[in-house]
Amino acid sequence: MKHARLAIAVAAVLGSTAALAQQAEGNWMMRIRAVDVQPIKKSDPIPALALPADAVWVEHKLIPEVDFTYFFTKNLAAELILTYPQKLDVQVNGVGKVGNFKALPPTLTLQYHFAPEATFRPYVGAGINYTLISGVDLPVVNTLTGSTSDLSNSSLGGALQVGFDYKIGKNSYINFDIKKTYIRADLLVGGTKVSKLTLDPVLIGIGYGFRF
Repeated sequence: MKHARLAIAVAAVLGSTAALAQQAEGNWMMRIRAVDVQPIKKSDPIPALALPADAVWVEHKLIPEVDFTYFFTKNLAAELILTYPQKLDVQVNGVGKVGNFKALPPTLTLQYHFAPEATFRPYVGAGINYTLISGVDLPVVNTLTGSTSDLSNSSLGGALQVGFDYKIGKNSYINFDIKKTYIRADLLVGGTKVSKLTLDPVLIGIGYGFRF
């Protein structure tokens, strides 16, 4: 009986210690990343301007990013990825830069963390991206078409994610992350759709994370 009581007491202490260790890291994590946004070069042809498919595309850009992750369990978490509206340049093959627009692309993913207590902590995620497009300025397109041009103002699509956190100190981590988001925008001339731009960027990020 004494041995049984001792075993129960030891198990209770170990369980409490594990719970406290989990609580010490906290359920929240904040990361700050530098992210290289690499849109694909894909668009529909524009017969009125004699432009073939994929002639209109968006340049890549390095942007800052901040995200907040909440751990429901050791393995399961949700991440909200944020930045401020980013100005992106639009190019046309044979013409060059024709203007720019701003994109605000918050993304929410549900993640699975494979080794939540190890030094090296890989994860995968999937979710949704909502991109709000504003500040469209395409003066060269306006000149070429002789009419006012614009882009559709929003895009809703999926998001995929893979990455890892590497523990470098108490509650401190180096993070590497790759995301694929699905973003589309219609090019409008005089209010009429003349092409669809497919951005679908790959986002490669590296940064610092803090668990609290």
